[in-house]
Amino acid sequence: MNHRFIDVEGVKLHYVEAKPDKPAGTIIFLHGFPEYWASWQQQMNYFSQQYQVIAPDLPGYNLSDKPDDISFYQLAKLIPFMANFVQQVCEANSAEHPVFLVAHDWGGAIAWPLVAFYPQLFNKLIILNAAHPSTFTREMHYNPEQQKKSHYIHHLTAPDGPKRVRNNDFSLLRNMLFGGTCRPVFDAKQQADYLVVWQQAEAVEGMLSYYLMMPQQPPLLEPGDPQKRMKQGAKIPNIRVSVPTLILWGEQDEAFVRDVLSGIEEYVSDCQIIRFSDATHWLHHEQPQIVAKYIEEFMAVAE
Repeated sequence: MNHRFIDVEGVKLHYVEAKPDKPAGTIIFLHGFPEYWASWQQQMNYFSQQYQVIAPDLPGYNLSDKPDDISFYQLAKLIPFMANFVQQVCEANSAEHPVFLVAHDWGGAIAWPLVAFYPQLFNKLIILNAAHPSTFTREMHYNPEQQKKSHYIHHLTAPDGPKRVRNNDFSLLRNMLFGGTCRPVFDAKQQADYLVVWQQAEAVEGMLSYYLMMPQQPPLLEPGDPQKRMKQGAKIPNIRVSVPTLILWGEQDEAFVRDVLSGIEEYVSDCQIIRFSDATHWLHHEQPQIVAKYIEEFMAVAE
């Protein structure tokens, strides 16, 4: 694994890459909150003998730059920014050198529209527990259970959000990640590495900026209030994906209701869904070998 830095529109991104002499293609991995490139370590190890594998720290995370201008983290700006990154780090996309995008959580929130608006850059998309923006907006608008599941976002976007995250040696993030899996999967070294990542200067502010700029802010629920509509005039985005897509979904997800997968075929024309009844939001950590096998099989299918 080689650590590299690249300048993308004046922002320095850190990424990790491994590459055999004659790669069969490129796999780009996008992590979510509150992770960093190494969340994909096991998948990268699995594929690096055959593929060029690339995993960046998203802007605001770990060793990548953390732009002060919070508007940078709007999806409308992040999407062309990440398209620029992909174009710079990949060899020319062709039938001989396909490009696959694998994404989880916030990485998936970027990946869905990235593939929708830049389909020419990618051959296939693999999503792990990241709701499609259209179905997520729908559920946030109409589903009281999704509103409850998303209510934690108010704690992250509050004025004291960064302080809350840092309190008690990052207990909020430790409980979310290390305590959120169906069984213990992070060893002591991995947990210590995550703490180093979270302690990077301005890293907490960078990570929380994604939530501050997200378009689907959940309604603020009061005690005893079962449901509220999102703000008047909220529209369901029409994000349509034409690239063949595989969705791997841990059904014990604490962040998303299962209904976010309902009707997704309306927006993703070529979509396969594989559900894991015994996995959570952190599927790629809990069942890394099975996840890798499904990704491998999906990439091997001729378009």
